[in-house]
Amino acid sequence: MADMDDILNSEEAAGASEKLAALQRELNTVVFGQAQLIEHLITALIAGGHVLLEGLPGLGKTELVKGLAKAVDLDVKRIQFTPDLLPSDVTGSPMLEEHQGSRRFVFQRGPVFTHFLLADEINRASPKTQSALLEAMQEHRVTVMGETHMLPQPFFVLATQNPIELEGTYPLPEAQLDRFFFKLDVERGGSDVLERIITDRQMGDEPELAQVLTHGDLMQLMHLGRRVYLPDVVANYIARLVDATHPGLSAAAQGVKFGASPRAALALASAVRARALIQGRINASFEDVEATAQPVLQHRLVLDYSARLQGTQTSEVVQALLQDIPKQPRPVAAMLDQTSVS
Repeated sequence: MADMDDILNSEEAAGASEKLAALQRELNTVVFGQAQLIEHLITALIAGGHVLLEGLPGLGKTELVKGLAKAVDLDVKRIQFTPDLLPSDVTGSPMLEEHQGSRRFVFQRGPVFTHFLLADEINRASPKTQSALLEAMQEHRVTVMGETHMLPQPFFVLATQNPIELEGTYPLPEAQLDRFFFKLDVERGGSDVLERIITDRQMGDEPELAQVLTHGDLMQLMHLGRRVYLPDVVANYIARLVDATHPGLSAAAQGVKFGASPRAALALASAVRARALIQGRINASFEDVEATAQPVLQHRLVLDYSARLQGTQTSEVVQALLQDIPKQPRPVAAMLDQTSVS
């Protein structure tokens, strides 16, 4: 039960919404025709979650991440993931240094020590190198040779990924996929978007962005997001929705082999709070669940062989669950009537 004295008030919500709207307008100048994608990205930012962007090369995934780092004015480092990349290239490694006539190992920090880590084409690296991010993404720290080093706060992994159908890629393991707060699909725009790109951009030129938020602003907005009220009925809906992703618990999950984890439920609860803040509301709603369930759940479901053979997509399963699972819990009396023996 939330402490009512710590619930967000209307004035705070309106001020936060105004700041986030300015950030959204700025990012709309980086990638055209992707308003929903940008809103999802900001939602994950306020919730403190990592994001996996998937799409074909050349659609602006990397530019969007770089633009976000500029608009928020936080440290950003980029790793180009390749098959020969080593875990130490990500986390850093001890280096032998000479000090006052003696030699000792001194830890040299890798690029993971930053606020925004752009993991470009993350699925082109080997699984061993991909796993170097597991501890960093979950616990915001890195352990090397038994020594633990804390990462800067806030810390976000913003990874881009080419579809696994392309040659030279390694599918991300389920343990790492589960650590991504959102998986967002980057779709290509239509001819009107292409015309605007041709008119407004030159090959090789990066868009100029103004700083919208400071480090302090972002930390405050993240704190305000946690204070958005989550009604009991919405929390109950989230719990039932995530539970229904497991096989045997709903008709929509018929082709699912493994459902979503408790981490998914926590992520969805954080997402609906963040989206409510973006909308300037002091409490989360069923609408927020419907708007964020897809990017939270679609990458966390594992389909069985027959479903994959039939071409079923996890996004279709999530959509079916949203249609099948009632928002309001069924009355206890009605359930007792169905189970009673006449």
